[in-house]
Amino acid sequence: MKNIFKTIREDINTVFSKDPAAKNVLEVLLFYPGLHSIWFHRVAHWFYERKWFTVARMISHISRFLTGIEIHPGAKIGKRFFIDHGMGVVIGETAEIGDDCLMYQGAVLGGTSLKKGKRHPTLGNDVVIGAGAIVLGPVVIGDKARIGAGSVVITDVPSNSTVVGVPGRIGLGYTREEIQKLEHSKLPDPIADGFKFLLKEIELLETRVKKLESLQGISTEYESKELVEKREEIKKEFSE
Repeated sequence: MKNIFKTIREDINTVFSKDPAAKNVLEVLLFYPGLHSIWFHRVAHWFYERKWFTVARMISHISRFLTGIEIHPGAKIGKRFFIDHGMGVVIGETAEIGDDCLMYQGAVLGGTSLKKGKRHPTLGNDVVIGAGAIVLGPVVIGDKARIGAGSVVITDVPSNSTVVGVPGRIGLGYTREEIQKLEHSKLPDPIADGFKFLLKEIELLETRVKKLESLQGISTEYESKELVEKREEIKKEFSE
């Protein structure tokens, strides 16, 4: 009984630490479906481990009806896990979630196989899954990894990295502090970075070709005015 109250207190403190909108304990107890779904899951998982599968599924189904969050009773969830807002979150049967993880609304930990066995993701500690992100299959998401909103992840993700896009790609060149914050207005964009790199390479090659041609006394008009304007438009788009 002592451990139960300790866990409940820890769950409530987790809400305050991860959601600045939380005002008081009564509000958290009454109006946080993410918290309610975790408590329902702990009960359902207890029955699931003892092979009371129908009872476990009934409890999880009631939780889904009340909270809009679907957690299979077989999923293994660590300490201080929090689901913010929560509507539409789905966590599959063989998913494993470490300590201090955070998931936003619409996020999915799904499977990609009809075979029994491990078919859902494994999250390390202190992982953040952004709103609408989908992680599929028995992939491993390393400690302190951040999955950007709307991303689709189908491969393993190393620790201390940020993934964005469809399919998800690891964003490089960001500090650990920026990765920790996962500010969605400042997420890395690997596609844009690739285009910017190619544009720089093209400009460099053109400069070198022009130098070689000038040495040979050759004068060539490479680009029309419209092409130059279009290139500048593309550069501006990806720079922003």
